[in-house]
Amino acid sequence: MKKLILFSILISSFGIQAQDLVYTPKNPAFGGDTFNYQWLLSSAQAQNSFTAPRDEGEDLSELDQFTESLNRQLLSQVSRNLFFTQFGEGELTEGRYTFGSLAIDIYPSDGGLVIDILDTTTGDQTQITIPNS
Repeated sequence: MKKLILFSILISSFGIQAQDLVYTPKNPAFGGDTFNYQWLLSSAQAQNSFTAPRDEGEDLSELDQFTESLNRQLLSQVSRNLFFTQFGEGELTEGRYTFGSLAIDIYPSDGGLVIDILDTTTGDQTQITIPNS
């Protein structure tokens, strides 16, 4: 028992020291050291398995590019002719119009003229608002 008391006195006589634990983030975006940026970026790129889709125009010959450009111009001309046939040279009039599988609704709103375009085959929908002038 004397040994136990002597041992406890001996241990308690030494000063107990401690320090605060402080968290410092590694990521510079959250207050970490800016020198960690390159390391974090290279680690993220090494883990990234995503590959960007290739542009189809990269591998086309000049003849194929010319053919695509001509097709785009022809389709643009056809759509322009359809537009002028349906609406004329004047302003867009409100109503419901159908071009093949596209249903187009035109109506005024507080923000301006609204054009809703609905593809009836896929269900895709787009809304265009032309602000009041």
